[in-house]
Amino acid sequence: MPDRLDTSALKIIEIMGVSTKNYEDALEHAVAKASESIKGITKVELIDQTASVRDGKIVRYEVRVKLWFVVH
Repeated sequence: MPDRLDTSALKIIEIMGVSTKNYEDALEHAVAKASESIKGITKVELIDQTASVRDGKIVRYEVRVKLWFVVH
């Protein structure tokens, strides 16, 4: 990645990704979905992982992430 961050401003937002498969899939889904409307994402920071449980089984994996992107 070019060293353009030295002279740019960054914006950081927090979002949640979900998946019925696993935490990695939830993370990938969060970044992919955000990339549809946010251009130039440069970094993702995993904040928290949780899961929804029903009848003793995990039914949904949830990740809370911060996304960093350059403000133009």
